[in-house]
Amino acid sequence: MPITEVEKIWMDGKLVDWKDAQIHVLTHGLHYGSGVFEGIRAYQTSGGPAIFRLEDHIERLFNSAKVYMIDIPFTKRQLIDATKEVVRVNKLDSCYIRPIVYLGYGEMGLNPLPCSVNVAIAAWPWGTYLGEEGLEKGVSVKISSWQRHDPNAVPPAAKATGMYLNSSMAKVEALKANYDEAILLSPQGYVSECTGENVFIVHGGKILTPPATAGALEGITKDSVMTIAGDLGYQASEANILRSDLYLADEMFLTGTAAEVVPIRSVDDRVIGEGKPGPITKAIQANYFGAVRGELSQYKEWLDFVN
Repeated sequence: MPITEVEKIWMDGKLVDWKDAQIHVLTHGLHYGSGVFEGIRAYQTSGGPAIFRLEDHIERLFNSAKVYMIDIPFTKRQLIDATKEVVRVNKLDSCYIRPIVYLGYGEMGLNPLPCSVNVAIAAWPWGTYLGEEGLEKGVSVKISSWQRHDPNAVPPAAKATGMYLNSSMAKVEALKANYDEAILLSPQGYVSECTGENVFIVHGGKILTPPATAGALEGITKDSVMTIAGDLGYQASEANILRSDLYLADEMFLTGTAAEVVPIRSVDDRVIGEGKPGPITKAIQANYFGAVRGELSQYKEWLDFVN
């Protein structure tokens, strides 16, 4: 999806003009994918723009950096405040926010330890990642021929920049085969996740999603949805899921900050349920949007108001 330019981007403690937010061609992160990032959303609410689970996202950013031994030269509070500032200064009511920590210019080679660490935060208006039609009617997915990383090769627990080449390969394969999205399997053959989203199945009224041990990211939207599901009276838990379990699911949906909550209507040309969003999926989706927009008081603690 194309980016809509706004006025300012926060870079290493300063707000700079969008067009001036540039890096050197020999930046370490450009050559080796040495960086970590987050995807965050702000939503328009009756109390003004509110960022959804901002502190949890920044906490995960620091955890990802720790896995890769990257020392972020700012505190969590500084990055939380900077994120709010970026939304505020660009006068955004609803937006997607991208904080990124990357190894900078000045060192080259595979040893990252001497590299400088740079931090940037950008925000821009961005619609739902898989499109409004996908949100309403569901998407088609295929099982990718590409595997999710083995955790002892590239740790999928960390949201690192370079590892998303794996997701890009799976995404391109799916799109060229006329599917909307792909699901990757772990090296052990279990369902891991989509290219940038967690995946859920509903079977016999129970909701299941793959665990981190299958290579699934500990998604913040995933965690939110599991809480919402429980509050709605459904049993939601993590479990290893086989490819055939997907085909036989009553309902399926995926979750992610960019994608939000999206029904899955088919997997590998097998229709899921009735081929349209099921009742549990629709209930969770409705309550999720109610939560992020500040319409459900029990989830107000998930909102960080910009003003």
